[in-house]
Amino acid sequence: MSGDLGSGKTHFAKGLLSFWRLENEVSSPTFTIVNEHKKDDTNIYHFDVYRLNSPEEFYSIGGPDYFEMGISIIEWGEIIESILPPSHIKVNFEKDLNNENVRYINIETEKRF
Repeated sequence: MSGDLGSGKTHFAKGLLSFWRLENEVSSPTFTIVNEHKKDDTNIYHFDVYRLNSPEEFYSIGGPDYFEMGISIIEWGEIIESILPPSHIKVNFEKDLNNENVRYINIETEKRF
């Protein structure tokens, strides 16, 4: 997910996790980089890579290993876009300049599933 601060990325992640009834466990993982959730047989990893400076830093924490272990929800994904799996879904958030309560969301896939 990409978008300015306060554009709704964490709120969107909360909505995604509500499918697994985990919405009350969601907070921005800014200071921990990743929050791990498990529901039944599903592993969900919620990343906030805002504080990383490069994809290499994501590699150094073993980030790409998570892609194989479950669902990864990544805030500020443009920072590590060059190493995301080919089948990722890109979600971009944009604030409406005239109404602070309106957001525009653009969803695109890089590869068909």
